[in-house]
Amino acid sequence: MRKKIIAANWKMFKNPKESLDFLDAFLPMVEGHDRDDILIFPTATSLSTVIDKVAETRVRAGAQTMHWLNEGPFTGQTSPTMLTSIGCTHVLLGHSERRLYANESYEHVNLKLKAAVAHDIAPVLCLGEMLADRQTGYTKDTLLAQMGAALANLPAEKMETLVIAYEPVWAIGTGSSATPEVADQAHAMIREELHARFGPVCAHQTRILYGGSVKPDNVSQILKMPNIDGALIGGASLDPGSLAAMVHYEL
Repeated sequence: MRKKIIAANWKMFKNPKESLDFLDAFLPMVEGHDRDDILIFPTATSLSTVIDKVAETRVRAGAQTMHWLNEGPFTGQTSPTMLTSIGCTHVLLGHSERRLYANESYEHVNLKLKAAVAHDIAPVLCLGEMLADRQTGYTKDTLLAQMGAALANLPAEKMETLVIAYEPVWAIGTGSSATPEVADQAHAMIREELHARFGPVCAHQTRILYGGSVKPDNVSQILKMPNIDGALIGGASLDPGSLAAMVHYEL
């Protein structure tokens, strides 16, 4: 059985004090919980603070993005070595908001993936189709194209820490979640492609999360599906009680 992941993407919310206030409330609610892995992706200014706060707990913290080079004239960027220097263990890569607002391509994501695994940072690769892709029957084509570009020239032995997050763009922040069945079908497509590219071991062990308007009232139904190994949660993760409720979802 793949251990499920409950991941919180705070996007551009919470300064360091607000992050600490959140954790002061949240951590006691999940103390001793070991059924699932818990990840939090705070803002860049709060990342070090959150890492230090969760150090003696089962919760881990990651960055929302990073550059692929260790240093250079790249104003506003954060390198993988900078992340490892503060104990960062995970990084989100290819989120649709990065692709939309920062013009990030999957070729860039590929470079970042290679850098992440080279520095022992576990990458969470985000994939997902636009509404037009789904309406015209191009969901599978879109997902496979995204995977092809993002995972190009990455050998199977480098995929041990890879996590994939399927986030249909039409469901992010809209309140319209994919049905559990629709989400599971997309996860199955992704798993089949992992099998084709990297073999059965990689396909079996890689955890694939669902993201897109996940809330306490739908998380259990989503996580009961066979190909869904957790959730990447946006807005509903900003409240400690809400996130804790999703950590304690019913099997």
